[in-house]
Amino acid sequence: MMNLVQNINVKNKTVILRCDVNVTIKNGEIQSDEKIRATLETINYLIKENAKIIIISHLGRVKTEEDKKENSLRPVFNKLKELLNNKISFCETTSGEELETMIKNLNHSEIILVENIRYEDVPDKKESSCSEELINYWANLGEVFIYDAFGVAHRKHALIYGLFKNMPSAVGFLVQKELVGLAPLINPDHPFVVIMSGAKVKDKIEIMKGILKKCDYLLIGGGIANTFLSLNHNMGESLVSHDSIDEVKDLLEKYPNKIIMPIDAVINNGEIKNINNINDHESVFDIGPKTTQKYAEYINKAKTIFINGTVGMYEDERYEYGTKEILTICSEAPGKTILGGGDALASAEKFKIKDFDFISTGGGVTLDYIATNKINGLED
Repeated sequence: MMNLVQNINVKNKTVILRCDVNVTIKNGEIQSDEKIRATLETINYLIKENAKIIIISHLGRVKTEEDKKENSLRPVFNKLKELLNNKISFCETTSGEELETMIKNLNHSEIILVENIRYEDVPDKKESSCSEELINYWANLGEVFIYDAFGVAHRKHALIYGLFKNMPSAVGFLVQKELVGLAPLINPDHPFVVIMSGAKVKDKIEIMKGILKKCDYLLIGGGIANTFLSLNHNMGESLVSHDSIDEVKDLLEKYPNKIIMPIDAVINNGEIKNINNINDHESVFDIGPKTTQKYAEYINKAKTIFINGTVGMYEDERYEYGTKEILTICSEAPGKTILGGGDALASAEKFKIKDFDFISTGGGVTLDYIATNKINGLED
């Protein structure tokens, strides 16, 4: 059983708070600050408890020195300064004398936001490989670890799993809300329908295996659907995960009546075509109206629905139809509907469709949680 932040002594303590402020930044501007605002309840609670607060988070993918330039947390620091009525400082290093001095001089109820912890992955992947050296270093910088980054809770990284296991720890209010909101997916009422999309099957194949054991129907779109369809149809130049064909074939043989695939599609020139009529030089970018109608029949009979990802390239208005329609159908469905994942959230925000029973900040972690009933980064 995980400790809760309100049930652990943080008063006057030096607290390391792991948040998820992995926001999209373009030209130095944050595109949506929802993730940042989601951290405020836990931050304000720690301020009220007179804690010294050290906030850590990742941003983007950092594999090279060049990546560091594009993934600084300074824009997030500037946004937090706007949102918080407390002194907050920014530490440009993730270890060493500067960080240690700033923590030593930190007063109660004051905050330090530390630079992107994924900087520790260059060159030795200390953070993502759960380095004992990094865990021990950070465990000595604080007295209590509060985890409130649900979106990456399935990662067994040093500054997630490592600190959670090596310090007095608890989860913050955001994680608590996620666990309550996602409870209907852990013990779902049936029929249970999952709508899943994505570019590459390989990224989700293990999760799909777990979900297919649990759901009644899996409605698929995007590159995942293209790959499944490619077993029996010409998909032209559509995105197909050729490295996962054998596993896809096995899943179709094992769950022939559970995996529901598109029957028509919008191709690259905007034309709607039946799946069995795709030509060699055509690409699928969205599901068509017949598929939407077919999927609606499953959605409207379901008692529990989880939608993850988008069924088409919704960012381009030529291919937004399927995603917009599926979101609308799910929002109006009689069953309990939960939405999760970055693309799903972004599309719902774009189309202003938000009438769901719960909207999760997690994507991969939510799927993993449904499939395994575990939060892998916080459990053995």
